[in-house]
Amino acid sequence: MRAPLFVAPLAMSWTVSQPRHSVAAMREVLRTTDPLTMVRAADLLAAEGIMAFQFDQHMSVLEGSIGILPRRLMVVDRDHFMAAAILRDHGLE
Repeated sequence: MRAPLFVAPLAMSWTVSQPRHSVAAMREVLRTTDPLTMVRAADLLAAEGIMAFQFDQHMSVLEGSIGILPRRLMVVDRDHFMAAAILRDHGLE
């Protein structure tokens, strides 16, 4: 069974010392208009234990479903270096 592609930010793990209202900074690791590339990238990162979030996924409703607005794959700032390396190794830059 495949892991879900989008997990709400509230599902992120919180430490005892981190206040509940604090939100980790997120960085873009991939931008594409190809939905298959987005799914492949999210699955690769999930397999490595990195939570990734798709931004702008439902913008096609506003644009008329013609696919000109790119989707963004975001990761938590602390995972950005590793996520970028994983995607680069698989030819998804």
